[in-house]
Amino acid sequence: MHHRHAAAPAHPLHRLAAALALAGLAPAAWAQAEEAGKLQTITVTAERRSENILEVPSSISTINPELLDVLATSGQDVRVLSGRVPSLNIESSFGRAFPRFYIRGYGNTDFRLNASQPVSLVYDDIVQENPILKGFPAFDLDRVEVLRGPQGTLFGRNTPAGVVKFESARPTRQREGYGSLTLGSFTTINAEGAINVPTSADSALRVSVLSQNRDDWVTNTYDAGPTQKLEGYSDNAVRLQWLLQSGKDFSALFNLHGRDFDGSSRLFRANIIKPGTNDFVDGFDPKKVAYDGVNRSELQNYGGSARLRWDLGGLALHSITGYETVKTYSGGDIDGGAPPYVFAGGPGSIPFLSETADGMPDHVQITQEFRVESTGSGPLGWQAGVYLFHEDYKVESFGFDSTAGNVEDQYERVRQKNNAYAVFGALNYAVTPELKLRGGLRYTIDKKSFGVEAYYSNEFVPAVLNGKPDLAALASFGPLSADISDRKMSGDLSATYALSKGVNIYGRAATGFRGSSVQGAGPFNDQSIAKPETNTSFEAGVKAELFDKRARVNFGVFSYTVKDLQLTAVGGATGNANVLLNAKKAVGQGFELDLQAYLTSSLLASLGLGYNDTEIKDPALAVSVCGNAQNLVTPNCTVTDPTNANGQALINGNPLPQAPKTTLNFTLKYSQPTPDGQWYVLTDWTHRSKVNFFLYESKEFTGKELTEGGLRLGYQWGNGKYEAALFGRNITNQIRIVGGIDFDNLTGFINEPRTWGVNFRANF
Repeated sequence: MHHRHAAAPAHPLHRLAAALALAGLAPAAWAQAEEAGKLQTITVTAERRSENILEVPSSISTINPELLDVLATSGQDVRVLSGRVPSLNIESSFGRAFPRFYIRGYGNTDFRLNASQPVSLVYDDIVQENPILKGFPAFDLDRVEVLRGPQGTLFGRNTPAGVVKFESARPTRQREGYGSLTLGSFTTINAEGAINVPTSADSALRVSVLSQNRDDWVTNTYDAGPTQKLEGYSDNAVRLQWLLQSGKDFSALFNLHGRDFDGSSRLFRANIIKPGTNDFVDGFDPKKVAYDGVNRSELQNYGGSARLRWDLGGLALHSITGYETVKTYSGGDIDGGAPPYVFAGGPGSIPFLSETADGMPDHVQITQEFRVESTGSGPLGWQAGVYLFHEDYKVESFGFDSTAGNVEDQYERVRQKNNAYAVFGALNYAVTPELKLRGGLRYTIDKKSFGVEAYYSNEFVPAVLNGKPDLAALASFGPLSADISDRKMSGDLSATYALSKGVNIYGRAATGFRGSSVQGAGPFNDQSIAKPETNTSFEAGVKAELFDKRARVNFGVFSYTVKDLQLTAVGGATGNANVLLNAKKAVGQGFELDLQAYLTSSLLASLGLGYNDTEIKDPALAVSVCGNAQNLVTPNCTVTDPTNANGQALINGNPLPQAPKTTLNFTLKYSQPTPDGQWYVLTDWTHRSKVNFFLYESKEFTGKELTEGGLRLGYQWGNGKYEAALFGRNITNQIRIVGGIDFDNLTGFINEPRTWGVNFRANF
């Protein structure tokens, strides 16, 4: 099926998003700006209650709403937040649909739709467990919080690396809203808006919409390919919130949301890496590919939640109920090339074809939390609760043969169920006005069942060679199902000491775990199971507001040890495989620095620096390296690790994959008032050091340092009601290889190119 992005959107979400975004362009009142030359107090909910960030004894960073707005106007997805705070990296081999999060170098490169990640995304108090759910657009947000280190006590399983929290702007009793419209490169159109209206004396409604569209800008040079234009998308989302406040004793916040995405899947580009280096081959053009296969991606995501709170006098009872469901299909030309199927040494050349697709036809996630907390003003505070999690879904995998008209020649369907139950409690106690202690425990039962429901292979060469043409034959090679039950205790202990007003030091010890993972048998590999991993972390730091709130600094050092680290060996000479492993352990250490300061009353600067030194420690652990049986002319890559007798790389001492040792972010804003408003110049920059794409190290699959900068020139008038701005993203047009495929030539994918645009915003 040929995919056309230029067609008018037909889905109801498209029409609703466009209508509401344009409606938001009416004039109205403008929120008060912060006191000139002074930083606003940052309030976070890392401990499940609102607190000044300076008083929370852990490493936390926030992304301020203004920068969120600036980033959102570009039309990029959630990956645009990568590097915006220290030690945060976000990448994807699926494009906009499936982001992978890493904190302090600790994440998961698994590309399967049933993969788990050690970084949890919590959106409006609801965990987004499946990696597809993590791609829901970030729009109309009040704040983004990044909690580094294990968060097992209050957030549960699958948080050993940390938590990323999105909190939407809530309904208020004011009639207000905004609309934002952006036109940019590649015919990018980004429309965003919100309308907030009181519905009674005790209730209010907020409707938020987002519509992101871009034309195809990459051309397929293989004329016989079924998809000739690529990289366009239409991504639309809507969120409805209704707040009910009945006096001081009861409040309820109801949330309905949905997303509809239609666009290109990730563009894999065959043979774009110069052998023996990590440079592009001569003649590489980011606007061209050579594809003989189909490329398309689509996704529909719907959900809802109910957050209820009762004030019972001295304590408060919370009930948080969540529901999520998603359907997705993503198919691509994984080999990234076209005929002739020989090693030719240039872009688009491949030794054999590989065209696959993955889909999730059925999915449901249900969560329920009951939590009670103290509300008194005494030295002792506490909270306790129970948590229930249920997820049930199917994943389909397809293979195609372009030489036979892109007919389906391989199919597999698996089903995974996951049920988790937890009880938790936490205490905080003010020993003195200066010294405060905190601690908590959580006990979790995590059950997972997995099974292959259907399988066949018809003329799919690797499958035939492996003798696995159908489900019965596949079963003869090993188990097709698994039932796992994990029971784990996690906890934390911390202390904060106020050296003076506005200056606190802290220390924290915490543990977290990720439940067992299963990947099913297929044409390239048998079933693999990774047992639970556990992380023990220690950190200490200082948080301070200085110079009458004109500067704020957070600095911390950390060290962590992950036992039984779950790793994913993907690709290699074994083909398009996905095998789970456990390393005996991995260690990480480093520091983070957050700094914001008004250099003058008109000049605001921020700096974030993260240093993460990670290392796998398992002398016997070996993985398959790049290559394939068909390409015997030259090695696929230059492996720098030692190898065992089987030609596998020994990865002991290697850093974790996609783990930059250094991350850096910097912003600078200069503003100047005028008689009717103000103009400003804002620049923002992110930098990460080199990364390994895979578990083994090689010259070709080492990603170079990446530096991306943004620039925005804007003018506000009408007492802040209106704003017009010119902007650029990746203004130096630094193009880098950010990921690879290592079983079929030197295939990689790249970052976003330079874009320019104009943005108009109106507040009412």
